[in-house]
Amino acid sequence: MSFSLFSFAQNEQLAQYYYDKGDFEKAKMGYEELLLNVPQNTPYFLRTVDCYQQLKQFESAEKAIQTRLNKYNQGNLLVELGYNFQLQKNEAKAKIFYDQALDRIKKNPNEVYGIATSFEKKVLLKYALKSYQTASAVEPQFNFNYQNGLLYGQLGNTEMMISTFLDESYATPQNSIMIQNQLSRFMSDDSDGNFNEMLRKGLILRVQKSQDLFWNRYLSWFYVQQKEFSKAFIQEKAIYKRNSESLSNIVNLAHLAVEEDDQEMAVEILEFVLENTKDLELLIQAHTYLISIKIEKAKEKDFANINAEIEGLLAEYEISPFTLSLQLIQAHFVAFNLKNPEQGRAIIKKALDLRLDDYKVAQVKMELADILLFEEKFNQALIYYSQIEMDLKNDVVAHEASLKAAKTSYFKTDFVWALKQFKELKSANTQLIANDALEYFLLINDNTVADSTQTALKEFAKGDYLLYQNRNQEAIAQFQSILKKYKGQEIEAVTLLRLGKIYEKTADYNLALSQYQEIIDHHNDGIYIDEALFFSAEIYNKKLKEADKAKPLYEKIIFNHEDSIYFVEARKSFRQLRGDTNL
Repeated sequence: MSFSLFSFAQNEQLAQYYYDKGDFEKAKMGYEELLLNVPQNTPYFLRTVDCYQQLKQFESAEKAIQTRLNKYNQGNLLVELGYNFQLQKNEAKAKIFYDQALDRIKKNPNEVYGIATSFEKKVLLKYALKSYQTASAVEPQFNFNYQNGLLYGQLGNTEMMISTFLDESYATPQNSIMIQNQLSRFMSDDSDGNFNEMLRKGLILRVQKSQDLFWNRYLSWFYVQQKEFSKAFIQEKAIYKRNSESLSNIVNLAHLAVEEDDQEMAVEILEFVLENTKDLELLIQAHTYLISIKIEKAKEKDFANINAEIEGLLAEYEISPFTLSLQLIQAHFVAFNLKNPEQGRAIIKKALDLRLDDYKVAQVKMELADILLFEEKFNQALIYYSQIEMDLKNDVVAHEASLKAAKTSYFKTDFVWALKQFKELKSANTQLIANDALEYFLLINDNTVADSTQTALKEFAKGDYLLYQNRNQEAIAQFQSILKKYKGQEIEAVTLLRLGKIYEKTADYNLALSQYQEIIDHHNDGIYIDEALFFSAEIYNKKLKEADKAKPLYEKIIFNHEDSIYFVEARKSFRQLRGDTNL
């Protein structure tokens, strides 16, 4: 019996192999044999019919479908019969069977599932839409709005798609996230801006006509997708004025603004939160974000005031699990900015004495490991990163710890082990971690191939470690030294990229642009060209406000680097600069 099952599985794999290869004669024979053993198997039957049709054996296909229809009386087989005639350019005969399939739905609306699915698989989208509409007309309790919305979109009827999706979101709120995911895909692929503008107008119309806050939330969601946080904030304030139960959505909006580097808007949102709440958790969240923003922009002369502000907040709100985020910021700040890692560790060890859940313990250990890494205590740092990996297996926090452990090995110049770890993390579920891991994997791999002694790579890792320690000027000197010593070698392009990012961080935009221009001029066939183009465009567009210089750079990404992770953002920015849309 085991041998028989094994043999059957082998036959199925063989038939599939020939089918995928395009050898339909052999695939047909395989599926016919499989169908003899399991005559009721629908996938085998459909594959057999498809093989007949690929081989233009339409009479055999018709006979097989008709025989099965007589035996099982399934409505979707009428679609198969019609399609068999359509392949023979006999549209009139095909229509007869398609209409018969629709008539079956009128008599028994439950048949819609098989029939509509068959139409969709054959890309007969109008018939699929008609199937769902027919079933809903006969049986009003059926709800196919989601399917109808998708079909309208595929048919290019975006107005009906948007209207159907929005109506369904309101009628069935539990489907809203699924619908928003679909709308997001269309928004991302919107090359001329028409879809986004149509959706915006549809939402604004509903906000104006209805007093339901549902539409304000939906419009806020739309503006967040467009990264227009000021407009999203207007909607969130309107919601809060009418329903002041919670400010958590507004805090989340501030967090998104921080992530997208819209710090000015984030500060405005957070100050609104501080003025309108007495909730301890929200107050701590808001203060944490505001302090983080201040540290991000701070010069050395600001450090004493920032440290005093953190001390004041911890004195006001006290050392407790509620203020853990402020304690971690303080530990990091005194270690990395004030260069006092001993005090940082003391703050962390005090935090570990608090009653914390597993996730918060992991956060504390992560910061402790970061400080130990700062102190060049590589092995001790690795122990804590490993503990987090073990305690929270397969969690995002565990993946972050794995990435930091891989970087620790990289800083130690243990490139063999680091490469192995980065290779595994390339397929991480979290996109940011996967992208980061891929970047380091390519860095180590490419520069090991180019230089088996890894001399230049070791010097580059030293520069990266200086950056990690917040010793930017020493890092700049290290990378400039690499450019002089290894000019024209593999390491040159990524070194220019690193220098560009450092100069950007210190607002030396012309120096940053000069590094990126070197990549554009001399490494335009390398893997860093799309980053050089995008980062240059962003500086011209957002920092120097020179749109005419940004546009051609975005355009090069759009036409020459469609596989770039910056493609969607470049396309959107290019359209905005060209004035294609009023989003």
